[in-house]
Amino acid sequence: MAKNKLKKDYLVTKLNALNEMRSREMTLQELRLFSIYLSKINPKDSSTRFVHFSLVDFQAIMELGQIKIPYFKKVAYGLVRKTVDVPTERGGFSVFNIFRECTVDADENGEWYVKIDADDKALSLLFDYKGHYFKYELWNALRLKGKNQLRMYEILKQYERVGYRVISISSLRGMLGIDESEYPQYKIFKRDVLEVCRKSLAENTDISFTYEPHSKKGRKIYELKFVITKNKGYKDPLSLSKFIDLNAENTIEHEYDKINLEDATEDDMNTTTTSPLYEQRISFLQEACNNEFSREEIIVLYGIMAQVVPHLHFDEMKSYDYIQQKYRELDMRSKKTEVKYRFNYLKKLVETGYVS
Repeated sequence: MAKNKLKKDYLVTKLNALNEMRSREMTLQELRLFSIYLSKINPKDSSTRFVHFSLVDFQAIMELGQIKIPYFKKVAYGLVRKTVDVPTERGGFSVFNIFRECTVDADENGEWYVKIDADDKALSLLFDYKGHYFKYELWNALRLKGKNQLRMYEILKQYERVGYRVISISSLRGMLGIDESEYPQYKIFKRDVLEVCRKSLAENTDISFTYEPHSKKGRKIYELKFVITKNKGYKDPLSLSKFIDLNAENTIEHEYDKINLEDATEDDMNTTTTSPLYEQRISFLQEACNNEFSREEIIVLYGIMAQVVPHLHFDEMKSYDYIQQKYRELDMRSKKTEVKYRFNYLKKLVETGYVS
């Protein structure tokens, strides 16, 4: 199977109706995979539904370093479980999966690849559709570091030509995959979602936005008006192909299936500046926190784990699950009340050492 490189000029073409459906809590990596899939199909030809690309390219663009098959199983399993609900003509709805297969394997030449296929029922949303659609360069989606950021980019990019979009907070939550119970206070939603997205899009994509209340009753805000403009400060980034090549230079292909982290020494894992195994673990734990925290902050958490849960600290997947569990506890706390310093609160949760 020939290596199919990802390129900077790949365009994502997405049906408006599909873009406005609830994302069903897709993770950042699942959303990125979805964007890659859309960039590599021909929406006018359903025979292109089978998409494959080099695993090394995926590692490079995600800046993941060396990763193991269990990691890809988590991402692939999550992707094929994602569903959409489509309204029917008589007021009902139909729920079905977007994808039916995500395979990670090696070809006859030993080159590892990712292959994705859409579910038959989702083809009408991906190919030969009748309806409005929009496009964007794949690179924009891959530079964003959070799922809310990527979704906000798509939600606003769809209306770039119009120049503005008025949307209810309830609808925006649904399109972002945020439940009504999350960020119940507008000031928290504004701080942790809207402002984070605004800054990230201005720094990393070809559009910028401002927003203001559009409809309110008393102090309660029901709708927001987003003004969308081309990002004047946007600088065309290093081409995706060059970015991949540079990152791939630091990646030993297929090392994840040759090295068992559980056979590595503590010195291997605790060398914070030189060990690729250590850097792999830190990047992996950043993903468990939805890439919200810096490398240095994750290193602090990882060090605490060595003291409070040493039986988990040296196991890759158990470490991931532990940090992810604590991160979810942090999010649950944030839903109920304002957490001013999220990292400090997460640090306290990790220090408890309790595992349910």
